[in-house]
Amino acid sequence: MNNQEQEYLKELEKKLWNAADKLRASLDASQYKHAVLGLIFVKYVSDAFTIRQEEIKADLANPEHEYYLDPEGFSAEELAEEIAIELEQRDYYTEKNVFWLPTESRWSFLQDNGPVVIGGADLEIDGKTKKITSVGHLIDNALEGIERENKKLKGVLNKHYAQLRIDQAKLNELINLIATIPFNHKSLNSKDILGHIYEYFLGQFALAEGKKGGQFYTPASIVSLIVEMIEPFEGRVYDPAMGSGGFFVQSEKFIERYANQYDIDPITQKQKISIYGQEYNYTTWQLAAMNMAIRGLDYDFGKEPASTYTNDQHPDLRADFIMANPPFNMKEWNTGVDDNDPRWKYGTPPAGNANFAWLQHMLHHLAPDGSQALLLANGSMSSTTNNEGEIRKALIENDLVECMVALPGQLFTNTQIPACIWFLTKNKGMRTDKAGRKLRDRSEEILFIDARNLGYMKDRVLRDFTWDDIRKVADTFHAWKTTKDEVSDLTPYSDIAGFCKSATLADIQKHDYVLTPGRYVGAADVEDNGIPFAEKMADLTQKLSEQFTESAKLEAEIRKNLAGLGYEF
Repeated sequence: MNNQEQEYLKELEKKLWNAADKLRASLDASQYKHAVLGLIFVKYVSDAFTIRQEEIKADLANPEHEYYLDPEGFSAEELAEEIAIELEQRDYYTEKNVFWLPTESRWSFLQDNGPVVIGGADLEIDGKTKKITSVGHLIDNALEGIERENKKLKGVLNKHYAQLRIDQAKLNELINLIATIPFNHKSLNSKDILGHIYEYFLGQFALAEGKKGGQFYTPASIVSLIVEMIEPFEGRVYDPAMGSGGFFVQSEKFIERYANQYDIDPITQKQKISIYGQEYNYTTWQLAAMNMAIRGLDYDFGKEPASTYTNDQHPDLRADFIMANPPFNMKEWNTGVDDNDPRWKYGTPPAGNANFAWLQHMLHHLAPDGSQALLLANGSMSSTTNNEGEIRKALIENDLVECMVALPGQLFTNTQIPACIWFLTKNKGMRTDKAGRKLRDRSEEILFIDARNLGYMKDRVLRDFTWDDIRKVADTFHAWKTTKDEVSDLTPYSDIAGFCKSATLADIQKHDYVLTPGRYVGAADVEDNGIPFAEKMADLTQKLSEQFTESAKLEAEIRKNLAGLGYEF
């Protein structure tokens, strides 16, 4: 995507969010999120349907095309009627993976009838009369039609608009607002635009929901960092705590970027990945399914939303890439889970913390040459309570841990807990990976990266990574993994004090199997400015003395003002 396109989308997303936010009066963010995202989805499938209709019209008029409709023998009226019949043939749409839409599910029907049904009205739909009681009912009716005609979407759409306690006129305004999203641009198509808006709104709603927002959304820069490091170029991609499906979306973007870079057809390449996910929360599971459908990605999210601990939806899956951002330090997770569960190969995780349950669940599903990455709280790197130290030791002794990355604080919308990323693999031997990199033998080695000093404050409370930050960490990881002959586009790996260190098993044993990067990378070299130590200290103590004096003056002033208000102390 070029700068002009990015600028266009940035302006569009701000305009839409500001307008949508004004309509949010009586609903909390969690409800409003489903109202907005559901309508964006309807707009997407309807735009795709309309675009396909125009293609069919062109094909019917093209003598060179197999669908050509010879006008000879038809009057003008008869020809128009014949074309109208052809445009309603389902096969024309399904052959191009476009969802077939009944009349009541098309955007033009919603927009035309929204004002009519405020207060209720009888609508004629394909020759039959149906009573629609409200704008919410009109939208629910459209969603029911989409699910009824497209089995893949059964149970995916949130059909609760009629139950929303929102002014019907406001809901109609929301339809008109989303109608302003253009489904075409000189270089962007409907999928690009609506996919971007959907993702942007997910992030904004996560911010608005605060702590609850993290249940369905992982900040895009963290997801991008993991995807750029793990490089899911082809094969089976799995997320056992998928939220709204952010890792899958970024995987698709990675494939597009990487394919273009190496002159590979991105559409063909995308067909070489299979997406598997699982999510416990039903409405979040719906968000993820819509997220995939908007991007035209095929997926398998299991039969139903379910707990990964007790109802594994993909028991036989062995994935090439596994990524996850599970809930941190989850307690009392193991009700109904057998202590002898085959997933706990390296030790039974404690009931008071699910961190090592997630990690081992993912290892259980990892293919022999696969790679996995998961975000965990920093405590997972050093905790020795309740068997956690023993599990970590077993993982290290079995040479499964490949890289540890310490993250800066304030990256997440829902927690201030410091976090890290674990990268694991079952094969550190010499081989060529799915992205074509020739890997060297890294047996009994672990790379430690301390990224705590990277990133910038994007606002008062949240930190973010720049693309340069992401590349710095990802390139370091790839340079460390690959043979020297294969790092021509990368700076050859070397330890950097304060940032990265390649440690051996013996080094880690000396640190009693603690995996905190700060222990290994050491302190960054500080440039000597030539000022003698005594002179520096004299300068600093002088500044501190001045600040203490200023502090005393301010304290006296505050006391005086409070005394004036009758609060002397």
